Amino acid sequence: MRERHKTSKETLAGSLLLAHPAMRDPNFRRSVILMSAHGAEGAMGVVLNRPFGKRLGELSGDFALGPLAGVPVFIGGPCDREKLALAAWQTRMDGFRLHFGIEPDKALQLMAEEDTHVRGFMGYSGWSAGQLENEMKQKTWVVADVPEDLLVHPQDDSLWRTVLGREGAEWRLLAGEPDHPEMN
Repeated sequence: MRERHKTSKETLAGSLLLAHPAMRDPNFRRSVILMSAHGAEGAMGVVLNRPFGKRLGELSGDFALGPLAGVPVFIGGPCDREKLALAAWQTRMDGFRLHFGIEPDKALQLMAEEDTHVRGFMGYSGWSAGQLENEMKQKTWVVADVPEDLLVHPQDDSLWRTVLGREGAEWRLLAGEPDHPEMN
């Protein structure tokens, strides 16, 4: 099985963490996490495939009118779920760019640029110093590069199957397992 744990890289920022198929923690089961920071002091990212089912305009009167009203909101992780963070990413010829924790004015500015996607996240996924490295040793996560077509896929549970399945034939088989095989 081809396992890509980029442990030789100094940072996992800008990579995806895919929950191992055996993970049962409901916060991370079948999650796809976009890593925004990773260093000696800890790590942080947001879950991409947990839609909150609301748009910014529905959450706050501050966004009710205007271009940000239609921005989708996702559950970014179990940390600080009551706080909203805006993020934007761009897929360009020179690579993938992530802007995390941006102000609404910056989000509006980036929305005007081509190939930019803006999202709101309630909460985030965080790890204290050494915690993620320990989880990587336990093979809790599969590290993947951000695919260019990431955002053309539905941003729900099927995203995990799609991205993990690209990591090799055995991962594709594991990603396709039903939630409850005993009911098969």
